[in-house]
Parts: sequence; structure tokens; C-alpha cells
Amino acid sequence: MSYMTYKDVLGRRSAILKRNIGRMILKDNRQGLSVYESNVYQSMLKKLHHNENALQEARKQDDES
Repeated sequence: MSYMTYKDVLGRRSAILKRNIGRMILKDNRQGLSVYESNVYQSMLKKLHHNENALQEARKQDDES
């Protein structure tokens, strides 16, 4: 059994968020987003930024070790 490190989890989360955000952008370009979808999109962007910051911090801590 293989376990994911904290950095692995953050990297995986970023990949999923980026893929979902990309889909939302395509949908917005094709037909627009509903108010609900727009709120979900904004929420995903915030989560991605927080996640990317946490990933950078984790990488920085590993480099210092």
C-alpha cells in the first residue's frame, strides 16, 4: 500500500481544481454560467489559490530541510 504525502495531496488537488476550472471557463465561453455556477467557479479559484500557496510553503519547507 502506498501513501500520499501532504505535497502529493496538494498537487493532486491542484490538478483536479485546474481541470474543473478549465471546464467552467469553456462552458462560460460557450454559453455563459448561471449565478450558481459563477459562485462555484469563484469558490474553486479561491481554493486553487489557497492550495497553491500551501503547496509552495510545503515545497519551501522541504528545501530548507
